[in-house]
Amino acid sequence: MDHDAPTIRPRRIQNQNVIHRLERRRISSGKAGTHWHQVRVFHQNVFPNFTVVNVEKPPCFLRKFSPDGRYFIAFSSDQTSLEIYEYQGCQAAEDLLQGYEGEILANGNDQRSVNIRGRLFERFFVLLHITNVASNGEHLNRECSLFTDDCRYVIVGSAAYLPEEPHPPFFEVYRNSESVTPNPRSPLEDYSLHIIDLHTGRLCDTRTFKCDKVILSHNQGLYLYKNILAILSVQQQTIHVFQVTPEGTFIDVRTIGRFCYEDDLLTLSAVYPEVQRDTQTGMANPYKEPFINSLKHRLLVYLWRRAEQDGSAIAKRRFFQYFDQLRQLRMWKMQLLDENHLFIKYTSEDVVTLRVTDPSQPSFFVVYNMVTTEVIAVFENTSDELLELFENFCDLFRNATLHSEAVQFPCSASSNNFARQIQRRFKDTIVNAKYGGHTEAVRRLLGQLPISAQSYSGSPYLDLSLFSYDDKWVSVMERPKTCGDHPISFTTCQAWAEAALALPGGLTEPLLLAVHRDP
Repeated sequence: MDHDAPTIRPRRIQNQNVIHRLERRRISSGKAGTHWHQVRVFHQNVFPNFTVVNVEKPPCFLRKFSPDGRYFIAFSSDQTSLEIYEYQGCQAAEDLLQGYEGEILANGNDQRSVNIRGRLFERFFVLLHITNVASNGEHLNRECSLFTDDCRYVIVGSAAYLPEEPHPPFFEVYRNSESVTPNPRSPLEDYSLHIIDLHTGRLCDTRTFKCDKVILSHNQGLYLYKNILAILSVQQQTIHVFQVTPEGTFIDVRTIGRFCYEDDLLTLSAVYPEVQRDTQTGMANPYKEPFINSLKHRLLVYLWRRAEQDGSAIAKRRFFQYFDQLRQLRMWKMQLLDENHLFIKYTSEDVVTLRVTDPSQPSFFVVYNMVTTEVIAVFENTSDELLELFENFCDLFRNATLHSEAVQFPCSASSNNFARQIQRRFKDTIVNAKYGGHTEAVRRLLGQLPISAQSYSGSPYLDLSLFSYDDKWVSVMERPKTCGDHPISFTTCQAWAEAALALPGGLTEPLLLAVHRDP
């Protein structure tokens, strides 16, 4: 036996040459199910290598690319119109940049630099349509947009503050027994959801929610899965479910909250016809109803049956002990797991109405089947079981759109070893921190749920198995980040050579990174 032989063989780095990779792709199809991964590897050979600082742009708020990369949307400066641009490809400004040496065009005052910065945006993006969307004093939310799977339509939201005078009627604010009490931190507004055809710029349909509270920022109050759109009314504690048709219109599917079935009102009227009627209007006032609404009732029934299945008197006593607190729970966030299942986060009314901002407040996660109207599971925000599901099946919570035409691969802890290491490092930091521990780590990690729709980028340049970067300044979650004093470097993971764009540093405003699918 040769004792001088190494016991651990160094990992062999695959050939990075683009010619070799093209030839290998021609003669070999690769392992089953790895086609898209093999395609993404080519981004290590073809990548952005030039940065232009302070490019002049139209007076608008840039938002993001469509999933297929054909269009780029922006909001007008007055936030009433949607601007649709067509992307011209990475070669559009070849003649402008030809012969320019270096990797970055800074704030130069020479004629050529000024010319490049002034013409670069219009070379890459051609304005197709300006669609007037918001009216009646409403303004578009700059952080709200959802694209359909066929990349044909985009859904945006607008809102307008309610005037102090005249004050809305009492029973417009409180429409059922679960309605929350508004306050200055969580004011009521009039909301509208609009769907626009990206090809023609036509406003196809609009749905309004008067005197309500829908969290539009970062798509927290609305979720699109395939052609099913769910809207959470925090004020009325109601989930509105619509179907988006191929023609770009909204069709009412169901409303979940006070009732779970659409004919529940008929059943209730037959059994209890005089439901707390108002003496002036003669109409029923659901706010005064003494009984629990349907969705909350199903949650309580599930918890009671679980206590019964436990078989111990302690479980039943705990149910009765916390019954009043359970009744006071309110829906805060939600997401669609598929076409039939909702994932809902319940917490106290003080948290829902932003009176309390402490993230350590107790909360519950509920899995609800919209078709059978059954509660499938209930987890606390300290549940190890839910954390294990989240860590192992993170892509199912993020709804990586493998069913759409524009295939997305968000880098997550369940599909990427490097992302898993970052999450474990974050978890260990909380466990070992002062006033930390395992329970606090679980609570912090589950605080990410439910995950907002289309909030993660599928760009290959943010794939940690292909490139390494400082996640403090840029991440797969599409949120504005502060800029550091130095450029952000991307390096290839296998060759450890700098191979991608360097984002400029030293900017004072937060930076929102919008990355196109193509290099």
